[in-house]
Amino acid sequence: MQAHQSPITDVFGRPLRDLRISVIDRCNLRCNYCMPKEIFGDDYPFLPEHELLSFEEMTRLVRTFAQLGVEKVRITGGEPLMRKNLDAFIADLTNISGIKDIALTTNAFFLPRQAKRLKAAGLKRVNISLDAIEDDVFKQINGKGVVTLPVLKGIEAAQQAGLEVKVNMVVKKGMNESQILPMARHFKGQDVILRFIEFMDVGNHNGWDFNNVVSKQEIIDTIHQEMPLEKAEENYYGEVASRYQYKDGQGEIGVISSVTDSFCGTCTRLRLSADGKLYTCLFASSGYDIRSKLRAGVADDQLTKSIAELWSLRRDRYSDERSELKRTNRPKIEMSYIGG
Repeated sequence: MQAHQSPITDVFGRPLRDLRISVIDRCNLRCNYCMPKEIFGDDYPFLPEHELLSFEEMTRLVRTFAQLGVEKVRITGGEPLMRKNLDAFIADLTNISGIKDIALTTNAFFLPRQAKRLKAAGLKRVNISLDAIEDDVFKQINGKGVVTLPVLKGIEAAQQAGLEVKVNMVVKKGMNESQILPMARHFKGQDVILRFIEFMDVGNHNGWDFNNVVSKQEIIDTIHQEMPLEKAEENYYGEVASRYQYKDGQGEIGVISSVTDSFCGTCTRLRLSADGKLYTCLFASSGYDIRSKLRAGVADDQLTKSIAELWSLRRDRYSDERSELKRTNRPKIEMSYIGG
């Protein structure tokens, strides 16, 4: 199949370029802003295996998405490396015409065992979650009391395997704003792009409050005072992170600021949950059930038509409309379910 030459666009003219696939809803950590252990306890009813999309079903969907203009695929979870045979799935995706880039978001715990296989399969990049460099802070965040060493070993394994590495730090006031400078110091000059993420109101259980948001400007000012920064140009249309370079040439950082800076206007992302629902926004309340169509034996042309219609009717602008929508107390899908 050849990729479609004229990508479909939504109501606001935004093209479909990126697909984020959650391959599993489970995770080995219980970070308090994502899967708090008070909610996701030992008895939490995670998806049974038969409700998860198979890799064959996901691959078929990616072929369809490529025809409609998707060029980049990001694999997420839960923790995606908990899904067996992920490298074989990645290898299948690399053979799909039109797919130019495959990336993975992970907490890195399983990378030492898997990084080389993932790279050989065709994976290009990993985004690694690490919200503190000091063990006492990290232990309080991750809900399991684990230290940073497994994550740092995962980062090293990814670099040794030849994968491009970005480290993502969610910043929440009262949780880890003390780690902004220590994290910047640690990764500066290490061929790792550190990205700070404003605490977002994703899902219903993370206790989001605007007063807990550390803004992009506060983050940049904090680092700039010690390690001078200058603004860098965006790499591509729809890039979510604002880029800044160290003036001494020792690398760059990014800030993802969907709270203080909306980037809805250039959002090109569609999300596929592990149980086969499509979400047109990170802050969506409900998804479109594509699994039932797959398992009912729908033909390829009908599958393509259904997805094209879904995107063409898309009008999501949550970050632009946050204040108004927050007042309605509208429920949102959990970040752990669609992978952020």
